[in-house]
Amino acid sequence: MTSHHIVSSILFALCCLICAEVSWADEAVPQDALELIASGDSQKVAEGAKLLSQSGAEAALPVLTALGADKLLRDESGQLFISGESGEVLSASSLAPEKPAGKTQVVSLNNVSRRAVQESLSFLRLRARDVSVRRAAARQLSEYPDGGSVALVRSLVVKETDEETKEWMSLLLAKVDLSSDDKAKRLAAAHAIADFKDISLESELAARAAGGEKDPEVRAALKVALQSVRGRIFWINVVANTVYGLSLGSVLVLAALGLAITFGLMRVINMAHGEMLMLGAYSTFFVREFLLQNAPGAAEWYLLAAVPFAFATTFAMGVLLERLVIRHLYGRPLETLLATWGLSLILIQVVRVTFGAQNVTVANPEWLSGGWEAMPALVIPYSRIAVLVFTALVVGFVWFILRGTSVGLKVRAVTQNRQIASSMGIPAQRIDMWTFGLGSGLAGLGGVALSQLGNVGPELGQQHIIDSFMVVVLGGVGNILGTISAGVGLGIANKVLEPSVGAVLAKILLLALLIAFIQWRPQGLFALKGRAAEN
Repeated sequence: MTSHHIVSSILFALCCLICAEVSWADEAVPQDALELIASGDSQKVAEGAKLLSQSGAEAALPVLTALGADKLLRDESGQLFISGESGEVLSASSLAPEKPAGKTQVVSLNNVSRRAVQESLSFLRLRARDVSVRRAAARQLSEYPDGGSVALVRSLVVKETDEETKEWMSLLLAKVDLSSDDKAKRLAAAHAIADFKDISLESELAARAAGGEKDPEVRAALKVALQSVRGRIFWINVVANTVYGLSLGSVLVLAALGLAITFGLMRVINMAHGEMLMLGAYSTFFVREFLLQNAPGAAEWYLLAAVPFAFATTFAMGVLLERLVIRHLYGRPLETLLATWGLSLILIQVVRVTFGAQNVTVANPEWLSGGWEAMPALVIPYSRIAVLVFTALVVGFVWFILRGTSVGLKVRAVTQNRQIASSMGIPAQRIDMWTFGLGSGLAGLGGVALSQLGNVGPELGQQHIIDSFMVVVLGGVGNILGTISAGVGLGIANKVLEPSVGAVLAKILLLALLIAFIQWRPQGLFALKGRAAEN
């Protein structure tokens, strides 16, 4: 940093200290600052932004916000205007609606001026009346503290009434004071960091506790702070692995649920089951693209249409495959495996011809964008929360079908003993057809969920078919409760192992453990009674 920048930062900090005494001022935006910004020169724009921050004027906040968001306009006469969200145009001087003179253009920023604008905006927000605005500003400044922000924060932290804002301010000061020549400041910073929620200082604390700090008292305090931070990181990882494991487990449950039903009922090794997942995902993509082209206003809610469409598409495909191919191969598992494998290759090639070989993206709707900050440094995407809820609803739907309807009663009867069920008038072959369709439809719903978590491609089913069989075998063939338990368990176990051994080795270890478990308990976690158990 040059001497010019250092002097500028010191002068800026002194001005901020003066402005801090008066908090917010009610006067209008200073015209000299607007003139500097309207010049378009990057250096003058940065100076104008600093003047706006130094003014303490509340009206300066929307001007700086618009400047940082590329929504500050300059007309042909050199006057500045703010472009509103709904298309209205406000004068930057009076914040009242006003018509620009001639054409307008956006006041552009380069990296230097944009950094100055963001810094000035944070300083201005730090003195806002709105608590949430002050919190956001303090948090942003704590990430990249510098001399100017430290001087201002020291003057404001003692007056701050909001505890969270005060904590972020204190964190900023602690980050700076760790490098101070004053032992008392370093010691106070070490004690303060031990109580903070922030975990970004782990590496710095570890370096200083390992020998970077010469004073033994301060070093001991740093070790205590480091232990506290690492304990916090441990619990964040525990929660994160659990949540993401449940999310992965939900996908595995959706992928394996239909397979568990068809495998348990008909003893068919359906290698094309993964392609039902793929078709469900592509059905979601098709519905979204169709709505974007024909009903853009409804495209935001495409998932509501995609769920029944994907289920109907894959249900019909399952019924078609069962009637044309699979019903002729009952009792011949090896031939069924080969036939369904060939069907999977055909379906993959059909999708490649129809949609292309490249992966496609199914963008999350606006209401599933973003995430929930469960803990500091842990944000859970809304899309994964939605998958958990969706899985619970699908499981409830399947449970109702199998336990609360006559069709479910017949399915369970055929599963337990086909001969006796047929002798009692239950059409076993028709039950086979509808059950295979149901299993395929459930896989299609799994594809809808997968489309919200990643890209969709022709190989999507191949990536999940092995995991689906692992879940079915571990849970117990044809057992719904076992499928749910195995899916969730494998999902969490996979996420717990991945950070330490890597994704590939984690799958290998899980497969080895599964083989060992099946050697000990061939019937899986939950064994079926009746025909499935006897065979």
